Amino acid sequence: MELRQLRYFIAVAEEMNITRAAERLHMTQPPLSRQLQAIEDEIGLPLFERGARPLRLTEPGRVFYAQAKRLVDQADELGPLTRRLAQLSERIVIGFVPSALYGPLPDAIRAFREIRPGVELSMIEMFTLEQLGALKGGRIDIGFGRLRFDDDQLVREALIEERLIAVLPVGHRLADPKRPLSLADVAGETLIVYPSTPRPSFADQQLSALRDGALKPSAVHEVRELQTALGLVAANVGVTLVPESVEGVRVKGVVYRRLPEPIATSPIIMSRRLLEQSPTIEAFCAVARTMFAPGG
Repeated sequence: MELRQLRYFIAVAEEMNITRAAERLHMTQPPLSRQLQAIEDEIGLPLFERGARPLRLTEPGRVFYAQAKRLVDQADELGPLTRRLAQLSERIVIGFVPSALYGPLPDAIRAFREIRPGVELSMIEMFTLEQLGALKGGRIDIGFGRLRFDDDQLVREALIEERLIAVLPVGHRLADPKRPLSLADVAGETLIVYPSTPRPSFADQQLSALRDGALKPSAVHEVRELQTALGLVAANVGVTLVPESVEGVRVKGVVYRRLPEPIATSPIIMSRRLLEQSPTIEAFCAVARTMFAPGG
């Protein structure tokens, strides 16, 4: 089966109409119909429900679509990835979630610049899920995120596990350092989570911290970024949970308090392509491991 046939099938599956798919592919309908029939003949199973209007995929058709889409997407990424790999010896592009900058990542960047001053280092802020596609597409070379996920094309290392701490408004009854603070106390308040999109995200780690304790927040307020969450805490809109490295961010009107064990953690995970052979990227990863290590 040829790659172009997979593209034909994908177009029809997404348009659910042969006429629109033919227009999208800049071809006429009869040859497109013949190609679909050839695919089904080779598979030996119907991929579309006969007589359905609009067209609908059969269960085998849905399975075939998912795999065909993955193969075509990988093929489309091959050219940009190859071009990027040819430039790796002189340039590294790093994707990062903003909260990673409150930890040892800036130290790792400074240390790498000192030992490899001739390498151009570019930084792009992006969510963890965005880093996944950017790594496989060759748009970035290393990613620093907070979500755990498996991908057979990537190598992922948890460099550190940060405890989550509570951020409370100044003057709030829970902000009193003499008063014991528990997750149940946090659950009794409006929980401000971030980012609101895309999901899953760090917001789900915040909510999981309560769910793991069989708790549910009285209300949830979603915002787009950390600074907004901290500002709303200062305004007494609610409370939030953040990685402990954020404690170094001084915001007027908020108090940071640690929670008793056991408490959920948020990792910083370094990701790179599985078959990466660049000595420059390996050198940066080695520096990052050293800086994130205890005492690094």
